[in-house]
Amino acid sequence: MSTLKQGEFVGSLDCGTTSVRFIVFDQYANIVSQHQLEFPQYYPNPGWHEHDPEEIQEISEQCITQACAKLEEAGWAKESVKVIGITNQRETTVVWSRTTGKPLCKAIVWTDSRTKNTVAHFEHLLATTGIEVEPGQFKTGEEGVEALCDITGLKLSTYFSGIKLRWMIDNYSEVQKAHDEDDLLFGTIESWVVYNLTGGVQGGIHVGEVTNASRTLLLNLHKLTWDERLLTFFGFRRSILPKLVSSSEVYGHLSHGPLRGVPIGGLIGDQQGALVGNKCLRQGEAKCTYGTGAFLLFCTGKDIVNSSHGLLSTVAYQPGPGAVPVYALEGSIGVAGGAIKWLRDSMGFIKSASEINTLAASVPDTGGVYFVTAFSGLLAPYWDPGAAGLLIGLSSYTTPAHIARATMEATAFQTRAVLESMKLDSRTKLEHLKVDGGMTNGDVCMEILADIGGFDVVRPDMRESTALGSALLAGSAIRLFGWDISKPATLAEVNTKGSRTFNPHMPEEDREKGWTAWLRAVERSKGWDEGVYE
Repeated sequence: MSTLKQGEFVGSLDCGTTSVRFIVFDQYANIVSQHQLEFPQYYPNPGWHEHDPEEIQEISEQCITQACAKLEEAGWAKESVKVIGITNQRETTVVWSRTTGKPLCKAIVWTDSRTKNTVAHFEHLLATTGIEVEPGQFKTGEEGVEALCDITGLKLSTYFSGIKLRWMIDNYSEVQKAHDEDDLLFGTIESWVVYNLTGGVQGGIHVGEVTNASRTLLLNLHKLTWDERLLTFFGFRRSILPKLVSSSEVYGHLSHGPLRGVPIGGLIGDQQGALVGNKCLRQGEAKCTYGTGAFLLFCTGKDIVNSSHGLLSTVAYQPGPGAVPVYALEGSIGVAGGAIKWLRDSMGFIKSASEINTLAASVPDTGGVYFVTAFSGLLAPYWDPGAAGLLIGLSSYTTPAHIARATMEATAFQTRAVLESMKLDSRTKLEHLKVDGGMTNGDVCMEILADIGGFDVVRPDMRESTALGSALLAGSAIRLFGWDISKPATLAEVNTKGSRTFNPHMPEEDREKGWTAWLRAVERSKGWDEGVYE
């Protein structure tokens, strides 16, 4: 047997909403080895979406093992992987026992909307009792809403982890018991995966990275600390929370598996990971990732920009312990590729996701059909948890091809809505939009996006931006290849492959006519299922 070559690579574990992949990159962001596996999705009731945390962990470890086997098949020793990073679906909420290390219930996924009444309860609490901003000083009503947004950058929504955690404690007796007895550990997916990779109940570390923490409604966005006022408002023990860490540092080492002893050096939420992977590290740079949902992030540099038009303020990344964080404005679209999965799995219109391009391209337009994909309410910039999915404009002329095209147009219209808000908040008009994610593989989808948005769409040839982001942060933590995330020039040779630009060709009159009709459709979808305070 020939001797395996020794190299220098960085691994990235990308824990998405429907699948996990482990990718090994070289210093230029070429993919040396990778392995991807899907994991089960659970929908026990309308509006509910769950994951089994143990299944995610098992799949993650299988992906690492198989990617390392493929690395050796390619002639490289697994010891060539010097550090790994982890990126993850955000907001998805996991609770487990401090004593046993086992989950106390299934994870509630970011798309889940069962918590409408919980949101309504805290909206009522803000309106009446308010939130304590200083000892003995409460802000109520609209001032309370503004105070919460000023502390967190977020809105009260079913989307965020703190609301999901409150629902778990209120509705699962075993979770409430663990909270009351101080046996509860809470975390988002990166927290759960790191805990297990570093030993679990046998010495695993309980950490939470700041971009993920900034999606909980519990983090002070200005100080990057858990905020006691928020813990009091939502009724949580501080001891359940993970230790806060930056996006780039050595947190611990893998305790088992083919990469045993390798440091974990980068953690980041998936959308911020894509921002870093696209090297949008400077103020004014933006990207949109089209996966299960779609997420447009606009880098605002060292400044927190508070949105007046339905966007969120969030942490983009923190380049190291104690380092000054970089912030972003974000527009979150709940359903993008998820609607294509619905057409495939629930409606049977297509057999594979890629077939939607052929089906949509078989008609020149939607035949007057509009699809508001509000499967779990609407996120940015509308923020209506009571909105419902809506297909409108149907007639006897309508075919599956028209609905397929309307599904693609829905993502484009929602992207435009977010960009209109971003333009107003940042006073900057984007001339082009960098894109990545599974939906961007289809040319038809990109052409529709450019036409409806009225801007150039730039699609890089290497589109594993999310995984690359955590790899760059991990490499930077140990200065592998001389990378330093706080010095973008050190990343100049990373991912320099080409890109393709899609230009808009739709006449302006047609674009505005479609936009006006889309806004009418959105209005009709709003408020169908209102949350009720109980």
